[in-house]
Amino acid sequence: MSQNTSIIRTDIDQLRDELRDVLPSMAGDTLLITGGAGFLGYYLVHTVADWNRTAPAAERINLIVCDNLVRGKPEWLAAVERAPSVRVVVADASRPLPEDLGPFDWIIHAAGIASPMVYRRLPLETMDANINGLRWLLDRARAQSDRGRPVKGFLFYSSSEIYGDPVAEAIPTPEDYRGNVSCTGPRACYDESKRYGETLCVVFARQYGVRAMMARPFNNYGPGLRIDDGRVIPDFSRAIFDGRDIVMHSDGSPTRTFCYSADAVAGYYRVLVKGRPGEAYNIGVETPEVSMRELATRLSSTAKTLFGYGGRVVIQASAEADYLVDNPQRRCPIITKARTELGYSPRVDLDEGLRRSLLWYREQLNGGA
Repeated sequence: MSQNTSIIRTDIDQLRDELRDVLPSMAGDTLLITGGAGFLGYYLVHTVADWNRTAPAAERINLIVCDNLVRGKPEWLAAVERAPSVRVVVADASRPLPEDLGPFDWIIHAAGIASPMVYRRLPLETMDANINGLRWLLDRARAQSDRGRPVKGFLFYSSSEIYGDPVAEAIPTPEDYRGNVSCTGPRACYDESKRYGETLCVVFARQYGVRAMMARPFNNYGPGLRIDDGRVIPDFSRAIFDGRDIVMHSDGSPTRTFCYSADAVAGYYRVLVKGRPGEAYNIGVETPEVSMRELATRLSSTAKTLFGYGGRVVIQASAEADYLVDNPQRRCPIITKARTELGYSPRVDLDEGLRRSLLWYREQLNGGA
């Protein structure tokens, strides 16, 4: 592990405990993670690297992390790369990967652009990763099966954004809700490419027997999420560490549930290993559903306790014209399917998750890996 902080150690230990019936299923196998240098790759990769450090050689998971490293190689990834049976490959996941990387036993397609601030600026690149990159990997999984080595599990990172702005009757939102999504708005490049990606997975599962599953993340946050990412918790946190007021670019009324990254990653590995082919699973938490104003207040209060922060929470219009266009007013999942089928059980409540996140951000700003 690249960091010895109590938070990261606590999270990895939690993940090892949560996945004690999952990680052994991959022992001795090869796992490909695309987009492994990104936010969700942080704990996906750390968890396997930690497993490999303690497992007998025959039970290590041969981990291949592919990323285009467009923002450089993170220090944490350079450190994790030194763990046994971990390999980092610079590659663009929207194009076919080198043939000599395979074959793979497990595939997680986490490559893509998830920050609204970025995908509105790079719509074609966003669609390429979610559609072209996914198709190349599914074709590869199919070809492996034809050669007698089927992929044991294939996980596509979809999104809760595929639901769009749900009608009131569909909140909390189950997996069978079909969505209320604009196909032409400024968020459509992300929302619709994730929807199409799910269709690809379902077709390959039904027609070719590829064990492809989809996870729908609901507002993940925590270690690994860069403070300049542009999503709400990093934005608020950056204001705290800059000693500025927390600025909301809405009236503060939209609501979300927020799932801590260690809990989310435990869910994703469960979908990969225990999910049913062609099925989608909501991964998140059901409560509390908080407004942006309440989120800002909770973060401010936690920062005051931890660091003596004295800023206010203020409302200010965004300079970006499309900032609030098609922004869902509420987002809250039903996770019964993941609980009952996969044994998914998130542990970290919102206040504790915000505390851990702020302490992690402070370490990064102070030169942590």
